[in-house]
Amino acid sequence: MGSKVSAIALLAVVFLAGGAGGWLLNEATDHNDRPRRRGGGPDAMVAYLTKELTLTPTQADSVRAIFARHRPEIEALSAQVRPKFDSIKTVVRGEIDAQLTPDQRAKHARLIEEAEHRRRGDSTKAKPDGGRN
Repeated sequence: MGSKVSAIALLAVVFLAGGAGGWLLNEATDHNDRPRRRGGGPDAMVAYLTKELTLTPTQADSVRAIFARHRPEIEALSAQVRPKFDSIKTVVRGEIDAQLTPDQRAKHARLIEEAEHRRRGDSTKAKPDGGRN
């Protein structure tokens, strides 16, 4: 029983840490003074850090090179973690839906769709009717 509780606690911590990390990265790269691209990308992060930290051109080039150097590691980790994260996200959404009324479930589905559009950087907003005309 103790190991099951520990495993659940670990999953909860990983889920929350992933959500917090995603939120922080989104906050760091999602600003209204420049167009948002999918995930922001390293150039958006360099632009943000340049603005917030007043980086010199040399510093900005160094930071850009750091992102480029570590990109394969980040992509490999993302490829490993993404399927498990998506699986947990689906379970959590299902458990939340089980607590909601039918009207709340419909609104929850729309909220999720809108969030997914923002995450992907889609230029069109999710339609309130679920995409139907």
